[in-house]
Amino acid sequence: MDWRDRADYQAAILEDVEVRVRCGLHPWEQHPERPNRLLVSVEMFTAAAFDASGARAYLDYDRVREEILRWPSLDHTPLLEDLLARLTDFVFRDPLVEATRVRIKKPDIFSETRAAGVEWFRRRPA
Repeated sequence: MDWRDRADYQAAILEDVEVRVRCGLHPWEQHPERPNRLLVSVEMFTAAAFDASGARAYLDYDRVREEILRWPSLDHTPLLEDLLARLTDFVFRDPLVEATRVRIKKPDIFSETRAAGVEWFRRRPA
């Protein structure tokens, strides 16, 4: 069953957060002075309307944005999947997040396409 098939859910969304990161396998991506421009999108899902204290639940996208904006300080990362794993683990630190969709695109990697990238949809591990 797709997450969106649920009757009720709440989502917090960050779309195309732009950040420059040293990443990639191609030789031209290995130069430390020329990081790749990435567009990072995150959706976080919960069925919770209220948190454990009874207050209205909300998914905090500010902390996720701040995490993404730290990426330029990372060492070179060969695979976008490593960044997906890092961000997915970070998103699940919020106990309200039951599922997440994370997408990373390189808009400047190939001239004949608008972008190339990867996406994960993950449910909270049991």
